[in-house]
Amino acid sequence: MMSESKQRSKNIFVLYLDDEHLQDLEAIPNREDVVFHGLLPAGERTRSEDFDVDAALDKAERQLRDFDEPIDAIIGYWDFPVTAMAAILCEKFGLPSPSLEAVLKCAHKYWSRVEQKKIVPEFTPNFCAVNPFSNDPFSEITLRFPFWIKPVCSYSSMLGFKINNRREFDRAMDISRKSIRRIGAPFNKILSRIDASELNGIDGTYMVAEEFMPGIEIAPEGYIKNGEVHIHGVVDMIRAANHKSFQAYRYPSTRARRIQERCNNATAKLLTGIGYNNGCFNVEFFWNQDNDQIRIIEVNPRVSQSHSKLMAHVDGMSNYEVAIHVGAGDEPHFEHGGGPFNIAAKFMYRRFDVEDARCVRAPNERDLARLHEQQPETSVTIAVHEGDRLEDVADRDSYSWVLAELVIAGHNVSEINQKFDEAKDFLPFEFSYSAQTRAQPPEDMRT
Repeated sequence: MMSESKQRSKNIFVLYLDDEHLQDLEAIPNREDVVFHGLLPAGERTRSEDFDVDAALDKAERQLRDFDEPIDAIIGYWDFPVTAMAAILCEKFGLPSPSLEAVLKCAHKYWSRVEQKKIVPEFTPNFCAVNPFSNDPFSEITLRFPFWIKPVCSYSSMLGFKINNRREFDRAMDISRKSIRRIGAPFNKILSRIDASELNGIDGTYMVAEEFMPGIEIAPEGYIKNGEVHIHGVVDMIRAANHKSFQAYRYPSTRARRIQERCNNATAKLLTGIGYNNGCFNVEFFWNQDNDQIRIIEVNPRVSQSHSKLMAHVDGMSNYEVAIHVGAGDEPHFEHGGGPFNIAAKFMYRRFDVEDARCVRAPNERDLARLHEQQPETSVTIAVHEGDRLEDVADRDSYSWVLAELVIAGHNVSEINQKFDEAKDFLPFEFSYSAQTRAQPPEDMRT
C-alpha cells in the first residue's frame, strides 16, 4: 500500500506569488505531485515605510491555519520582507528553513560584514556603519575615497552610491534620509524579534560604507541541507557602460574555474560559519583581475528569481525546483546541460537619466509581436507603460531606471549580446518631463 506522502500532492505555499512566477513554477518538469498556493496576494507586497510586517505575518498565519490539508513547504523568491517572513512562518509550522537570525545575518548588510570579517576575513572589504541622521555622518567614515555606500537593508542597488568626494557624500545622505525608512522601518520590526544586541543599535535606518571594489562580478547559487553545501550554478553579473548599474545576469559563468571554486569555497565557509542551514542562497563576489583578490559583495538568503529562466534554458530545469525540494525537506537533484541552449542572460533595458519623467510611448502588442517573430525564444517583461510616471512604477538604482527585462538565450556570448541590441530596436520608449523646474543632476550622477 502506498504511503500517504505518495498518495497526495505536496502543497507548496509561495509568499506573494504573482502570475509571471507562477508560470515559471508550473513549467518545472515532472511537477504533477506538487500544487502551488499563493500566500498573501501579490499586490500586497510593498516596501513602503508604513508596511505593517506584523499584520502581514498574522494574515499569512491565518491563511495557513485555515488550510485543511498538510503544508509541505513555505518558500519565496523576493528579498526583504519575504526571506524573513518565510523563516518566521516555517518555524511556526515546523517546516525546514534557516533560522531568522541566520537569515538576518545575511540580509543585514552591516551584520553580514561583521560575520564575514570573523569567518572569511580575506574575502571581506573594509567597512564601517554610518548613521545618515546623525549631526555629522561624514565623521563616521573610516575609509578613503572612493568608497561605496548603501543601506543596511536594500534591494536592486537602491540608495547605493559610489562616493568620490565630500560633495557626493553629502548629496547621498540628503537623498537617503528621504527614503531609507521605506525599508528600514519594517526591517526594524523584524530585527526586534531576535537578540541583535551585538549590533549596538545599528538598525535598518543606518547605512554601510565599504571599500570600493573594482573587478568582475560572479555569483554562486546553491543550497544547504543538513549542514552540507551544494552549488548548482554560478552566474556572471555584467555592469552597464556606466560601471554602476547592472546590465545583465549571464549563466553559466564564463570565468576561470579556479575563480569560481575560490568563490564557492568562501561561500560554504561563511554560510556554515553563521549557522545557515536548510535553505537556499546566492552570494555575490568581485574578482579583481589585477591583483587576483576576491571580495564578497553581499549574501542573499534565497535563490534568485532572475536566474530561474536562465537555468531552465541551459539546464532544462529551474532553480525553483531546488527551492521547492529544500523547503519540503527533500534532496534536490539538479542536472546540468539538459536545456536547448548553451548560455542565457537576463538583460535590463535601462534609461540612464536619474530625473523622473512620464512615459509617453512604450512598446505595444504589435512591437512585442514583431520582436517575437524575430526572436521567438526571447521573453520580455515591460516595467514601464504609456502614461506611467517612472517614480511610481520603475525599479531603479541611483543611476538609472529599469524600463524592461529581457531573457535571451543562445549558443555563445556574442550571439546573446547581439540579440539584446537587436531587441531594443523593437522596444520604443519615449518620455516627457513635468512642468516643474528640472534640476540637472550633478556630474557624479550623470550617465
